[in-house]
Amino acid sequence: MTDENQDLRQVSACADAAGERLDRYLASLWPDLSRARIQALMADGQITVDAKVETSAKRKVRPKLCIHLAVPPPVAAEPEPENIPLEILFEDEDLIVLVKPAGLTVHPAAGNWTGTLVNALLFHCANSLSGIGGTLRPGIVHRLDKDTSGVMVAAKSDRAHQSLSKQFADHTVKRAYLALTRGAPLPREGCIEARIARSPHDRKKQAVLRNPQSMLGRHAITNYKCLNVFGQQKGQPIGTPAAALVECRLETGRTHQIRVHLAHIGCPILDDQVYGKHRGYRKLSDKDGTIAPAIGRQALHAYQLGFRHPVTHKQLHFETPMPADMQSLLDFAGTL
Repeated sequence: MTDENQDLRQVSACADAAGERLDRYLASLWPDLSRARIQALMADGQITVDAKVETSAKRKVRPKLCIHLAVPPPVAAEPEPENIPLEILFEDEDLIVLVKPAGLTVHPAAGNWTGTLVNALLFHCANSLSGIGGTLRPGIVHRLDKDTSGVMVAAKSDRAHQSLSKQFADHTVKRAYLALTRGAPLPREGCIEARIARSPHDRKKQAVLRNPQSMLGRHAITNYKCLNVFGQQKGQPIGTPAAALVECRLETGRTHQIRVHLAHIGCPILDDQVYGKHRGYRKLSDKDGTIAPAIGRQALHAYQLGFRHPVTHKQLHFETPMPADMQSLLDFAGTL
């Protein structure tokens, strides 16, 4: 849906612009937009060339190319409180523990300036959120991917923020996830230790570095345990499961870590649209050809979180059950 407040611009490229880079050409046409801003608009799908979305700033201009550009309306400098319901497990004057549903972005960013967990916390906690995280991330000490569900903690005071951030940095926070995977890991229990960096082929993705001796990227460790296996994977040796329920415990917290690591060892998370499409990905199906219910997001749930209270120093532990969409997928796997 087009925002009626968008600044819509269009141009038919002239002959004099032939061979020029697209971002440089557009910046020369509209001095109020820098090349960096134009490149950001491209990455966000806001520029089309001959009615097709164009994401390459290096594209060469040809005469009579029809270029459309949409500049979204400016967003507020700071996120606004929004009355978004929260499932709260624990709350006191220093912190709040809650269950983040799948589909909820943690903090404002490009493409999600409103409707985030931060907006909900600002409404619920009024003026009692820690400001250490900055104007866009007040109270946020860790995060879950938008389409990962599960338990999270946020800081309401600066002393809580400092303590929780240190616990996460020291890897003393206990975090456990449940993942439904295509296939099952071998061995059934183990540790994945592989450095992760931004993919050279897609800047929105992370990837395991091929050279284990490389010092690029970030060190990442995922401990896993296969809790159950289901069915027989078609076209594979007897005893190769079609799916598995895997528990993952993190020693580090890198972007997309579990999703990247499990895909790396050949058992990507079911319905993961980013890391589950490779290696001949097939939908989970039973012997009659019935396809598993699509849940529209990676089947990953942060079900346990444990840490020391920043003020009372009491050890706290929280656990939340698998949400209904993942449970439906698990129920289907149980029929294989």
